[in-house]
Amino acid sequence: MARVGSGPGYWLLRQMILSSDIFGEDKIRLTAFLKSSTEAFAFGMMESCVLTINGGSSSIKFALYRAEEAQTCLLSGKLERIGLADAQFKANVPGEEREERPVDAPDHLAAGALVIDWIEKKVGFAAVRGIGHRVVHGGSQYSEPQRVTPPLLTELRRLKPYDPEHLPSEIQLIKLFRRRYPKLPQVVCFDTSFHRAMPRVARILPIPRRFESRGIERYGFHGLSYAYLIEELGRVAGPQAAQGRVVLAHLGNGASLAAVRGGRSIDTSMGFTPTAGVPMSSRSGDLDPGLVWYLARTEHITAKQFHVMVNHESGLLGISETSPDMRDLLAREGEDVRAAEAVALFCYQLKKWIGGFAAALGGLETLVFAGGIGENAAAVRARICQGLEFLGVQLDESLNNAHAAVISPETSPVTVRVIRTNEEVMIAKAACRVLGLAM
Repeated sequence: MARVGSGPGYWLLRQMILSSDIFGEDKIRLTAFLKSSTEAFAFGMMESCVLTINGGSSSIKFALYRAEEAQTCLLSGKLERIGLADAQFKANVPGEEREERPVDAPDHLAAGALVIDWIEKKVGFAAVRGIGHRVVHGGSQYSEPQRVTPPLLTELRRLKPYDPEHLPSEIQLIKLFRRRYPKLPQVVCFDTSFHRAMPRVARILPIPRRFESRGIERYGFHGLSYAYLIEELGRVAGPQAAQGRVVLAHLGNGASLAAVRGGRSIDTSMGFTPTAGVPMSSRSGDLDPGLVWYLARTEHITAKQFHVMVNHESGLLGISETSPDMRDLLAREGEDVRAAEAVALFCYQLKKWIGGFAAALGGLETLVFAGGIGENAAAVRARICQGLEFLGVQLDESLNNAHAAVISPETSPVTVRVIRTNEEVMIAKAACRVLGLAM
């Protein structure tokens, strides 16, 4: 049976009802049914909604939010493993079974076209009032969400060397939507924004000063996630907690930490690029810079080859030699010393950064875990926190294993929380704000 709330037939049916000769209570009841039915969830979209596009180096996340209430998600999905033979499309629509299928997505243009085609078939673009994009790097010029204009696109193209892993594909997606829907306004939200107000001492890189005038400094990333986490911390724990001394740990395929005081970032682990900081799924994190020259002389590795190595062949994948996925490594660590060492190094480095940020903050009151690993890997959280008791960090084993919202005992001097991050809702809110849509 066809779904009532999707496709051209639904919109035609609704228009027929509104313009028909059905009068009085019958018309009111039938219209109310369409509005309240879970199968007709898209009814609320008729007024206005905003589409969010979160393009990663090998994935695209998308979601549709009602503009009148930006936290109401109407549908969401993900296309992952772009460029690989086993690319997957996944989507969640209220009132329907989760959709999951293999797709042919050799690049971001093909993947973006698949997303657009699916949305067109499922609900259409008639009610979409704008599109919000996550853009990883905004350079030194941008610290607030911006409406996409030709000059902005020119500037983003100039910034491509800052982040060759993300910016080219993000620009492609913006241009793709502009070709398919030229009259639909687009907004870009920069992942560096949350950290732009960091103290100068945290932004300066210890290289010749002349490079600073060329925009080379510590930027930090995962800003949309951190902005959401601080906002959500204030909601669940109160303004005082959000204004206190907080370390946020966004641990996923990309991993970083932020030291936050007074609701503002004072330091972060990533640097000029998202490769810096802690070891990640396939990124190295911080390395001895002398390694570049050493490998160039002894292994004849070029700058481009080094870039590929530290972004795609290092981190958990490089140490384990088997997988960049923490779930795989935890399953294998009992019989594979390489997997065990990858997990151990990850947890050890996170522990060091938390200790360092506690020093920068002058103490620690709240520690928040987020991201795929931070939200779901209890064993990793436990190993990171083990040995931080001197800072006041304690875990309740049963709460941690249950992935509770608070995983520290009530008597713990530091409250340790698990918060599911939501970059998409921050993109939706920013797009609504820039475009003047109701929220």
